Amino acid sequence: MTYRNILLIEDDPDDQEIFISVLQSISDSVKCIAIGDAELALDKLKNKEIAPEIIFIDLNMPMMNGIQFLTEVKEQEILMEIPVIVLTTASDPGIIKKVKYLGAYDYIIKPSQYGELRKALVAILV
Repeated sequence: MTYRNILLIEDDPDDQEIFISVLQSISDSVKCIAIGDAELALDKLKNKEIAPEIIFIDLNMPMMNGIQFLTEVKEQEILMEIPVIVLTTASDPGIIKKVKYLGAYDYIIKPSQYGELRKALVAILV
């Protein structure tokens, strides 16, 4: 497994649960912290309370959205090297182009099937 320490920033508890379940089906050695607020996650990252090897973030979040979070992370010298993967339902090509330009490592449109999400995560994490 390439990444063992994962941060998921997702405000939907059901999506958090599914993501973590899929990760556990891939490897039981993966540690995933799920935070439902991008501002809180950014504060914890800046203060070195958490140190993930990779970050998955939803775009559509209250307070600070995924684009704002990505922009902030890529401006912080201590955080800019952490790969950030956008995991969202938005499929607008303009948004995909924008987040890649801002430094997103990848962009995954949230699959509707468990198996599809597992396949997408295996491609990135294994």
